[in-house]
This record gives sequence, C-alpha cells and structure tokens, in this order.
Amino acid sequence: MRLLHTMLRVGDLDASLNFYVDILGMRVLRQHDFPDGRFTLAYLGYADEASATVLELTHNWDTHEYDLGNGYGHIAIGVDDVYAAADKIKAAGGKIVREAGPMMHGQTVLAFAEDPDGYKVELLSL
Repeated sequence: MRLLHTMLRVGDLDASLNFYVDILGMRVLRQHDFPDGRFTLAYLGYADEASATVLELTHNWDTHEYDLGNGYGHIAIGVDDVYAAADKIKAAGGKIVREAGPMMHGQTVLAFAEDPDGYKVELLSL
C-alpha cells in the first residue's frame, strides 16, 4: 500500500493552479472536466503519480468558497532551504503566514504559506 493523493476543494481553479504550479513549482499531471457533474479534477505534483504522492484539486463549478473547518491542518512540502523558499514565494506574489525560522520549542526550521483558499502549506527542510 501507499498514499496516492490528498484532495483539496478549491473555489477558483485558476488561482489555485497559479499558486501550486507557478509559485510552488508543481506540474499539472492531468486535468479533466466533468460537465455533467459540473466539476474539474486537477492532479498536481513534483513527480509522476506512479512514483509519488500527489495533490488533487477539486473545483466544483458552482461553489466559490469553502469553510475550512477546524480539523484541517496543512500539507507539507520538503525544500532545500526554507528561508530561500519563503522568500521566493513572497517574491512571486504568494502569501507567507509564518516566516521561516525555528519552530517553537524545537530546532526544526519551517515556514507556512497560504493558498488562495486559505489552506496552509508547511515548508520543511529536506
């Protein structure tokens, strides 16, 4: 067994693709519209689905905003340099909600970005 993907519902697919592809550097692996169901699925990642876990964005055409609730935490992305990655995200127009630095009560360096729907993305050193 292995983890295949994590799914996030997004209100604006173009804004989300801009964030995950243009700012975070993922690739669109596949994307399909389902007109009868009025939704689009886009699968993104840094590697092919056969070898890595990917992110599924679900865009329901008639829903433009979601309540994130209080159970969702974040997705995590490994980067070579957390400080540089956070600076690059800010320079590309992305939102950093926790600046790069050591975590409270520990030594792990991390930062948090936020996507257009308010989902948190943790940046951690590889």
